[in-house]
Amino acid sequence: MTFVRTVLGDIDPAELGVTYSHEHLVIDGGRPVLMAPDFDLSDVGRMATEVAAAAALGLRSVVDAMPCDAGRNAGKLAELSRRTGVQVVAPTGLHHERFYGPAHWSHRVSVDELADLFVADIEQGIDELDYSGPVVRRTAHRAGVIKIAGSEGAPSERDRRVFEAAAAAHRRTGAPILTHCEAGTGALEQVRLLTGLGVPVGHVVLSHVDKVVDRGYHRELAAAGAFAEYDGSFRWGDEPNGTLQLLTWMAEDGLIDQVLLGMDAARQGYLAVYGGSPGLTWLLDGFSGAMDAAGLDAAMRERLFVANPARAFAFATVDGGDR
Repeated sequence: MTFVRTVLGDIDPAELGVTYSHEHLVIDGGRPVLMAPDFDLSDVGRMATEVAAAAALGLRSVVDAMPCDAGRNAGKLAELSRRTGVQVVAPTGLHHERFYGPAHWSHRVSVDELADLFVADIEQGIDELDYSGPVVRRTAHRAGVIKIAGSEGAPSERDRRVFEAAAAAHRRTGAPILTHCEAGTGALEQVRLLTGLGVPVGHVVLSHVDKVVDRGYHRELAAAGAFAEYDGSFRWGDEPNGTLQLLTWMAEDGLIDQVLLGMDAARQGYLAVYGGSPGLTWLLDGFSGAMDAAGLDAAMRERLFVANPARAFAFATVDGGDR
């Protein structure tokens, strides 16, 4: 029987409810915060207020996307889930190379060793110290998704090693894979790499691809069978909203079942509790209104927020099933 793994335990996919499919609820230090203090999302009290406001509009689950040694804190994610009642899926994996630097340990271990670390997060519990040093202390909070990142255009050689480790971890655990597509590009190359490594394409989610407003590109992504995750809906400023345009095209093409929505609101400047805008309520408030006005009705939004994430983030059956 398939399931979704949250930081507080496994649930039936039908229990996910309204889901944001790519967020950063906690960034607790690490190189990202050293690079840009605006990334500091370590205050659980403030984030509980932010998440609770979205929960009041119907939010029930969030997929967090900050993987190993980049500010991940499983204990804080669990505390946030308890405080708000919002279910949180925590990641393992590795982010883009820029969030680690050239001397990071991930450059010096083998693909098999990387895979073992990912699997341990999924099956045993996420490291309390976030793989930031030589000591590992497993928490009770297990990872439910493997987050990895590709470079612009296609995965780099460094990226390929991480993708190979993620594929191995998927084959061993059935955990879904959530990817970062730099500037929205390289998604098809990522799909080819992962499927060539034995990952069923229906367990691959490609993030940020709405940065490329090209109807043909998105038709190809859907035809490949992967999920396209759109998280740029509040970033268009005075330009026409490309995310809304893509959703309209995908609906017209009968491809809306391959689309997920998130915000990737990883900075204080995007969050209301820090005086930022538009806040985590945006998708269920302002943007849902814009979707409705564009003809993307409540039934279609239910697919985007509920039905599609329930499929995308369910674990594969390792012994048999869809294999």
